[in-house]
Amino acid sequence: MTMRLAHIWRHPVKGIGTERLGSAHLEPGRPVSGDRAWAMLREGVEATGGWQKCAGFLRGANGPRLMAVTAQTTGDGLILRHPDRAPLQFDPATEGDRLIAWLGDLWPEGLPRPERLVKAPPEGMSDMAYPSVSVLNLASLAELAAALGQETLDMRRFRGNLWIGGAAAWAEWDWVGRRLAIGDAVLEVVERNTRCLATHASPETGTRDLDVLRTLSGRWGHRDFGVYARVLSPGRIAPGDTATLI
Repeated sequence: MTMRLAHIWRHPVKGIGTERLGSAHLEPGRPVSGDRAWAMLREGVEATGGWQKCAGFLRGANGPRLMAVTAQTTGDGLILRHPDRAPLQFDPATEGDRLIAWLGDLWPEGLPRPERLVKAPPEGMSDMAYPSVSVLNLASLAELAAALGQETLDMRRFRGNLWIGGAAAWAEWDWVGRRLAIGDAVLEVVERNTRCLATHASPETGTRDLDVLRTLSGRWGHRDFGVYARVLSPGRIAPGDTATLI
């Protein structure tokens, strides 16, 4: 079966909101355009102006209610939505304080508070120290859903960028070290993606409802889902594009 790109996602504020895209332009040394372009620094952590480890920011692993935030990019900034909030339209370049106020109790009491919205470097602010694009497999998602006793599993749990259809389940492990052509772009698959507690929370409600990590570990002996890649050759990509190992 021919592999094809099925979905493109980005996350304008790291850990706070998912946004589906109809197309994207990939560039070497960059993430998906606009992905993790901003990040909410927690108190007690200094901004360096460059890439920083995820532990210094608000993220779904510690704040499951953040997993229910959706994002929409507009000409004036971003619109964030959550089932327990009125929508927030704001400019992340100048109105980070409004985002902090909007978050309120979406971030758990007792944890270091959100302090400042910081702009990511051009390389992005993914969990990896290199500019990464995460690639995931819809067939693997279906197998994991079945192992969890679910008919389907919301792909937003995994905060991925590119979802591939038409591959065999878990075929992505064999992509590591190889090149993947999607549309006009070429990526190098670098390594597997080890998962965290963020995957336990429902993107609809922000409550932890499934033990994804225990299921991965118990059924397959690891906590990996998806792979990280980096862009080698630029190009436009869109759902429906052929994905080919080269």
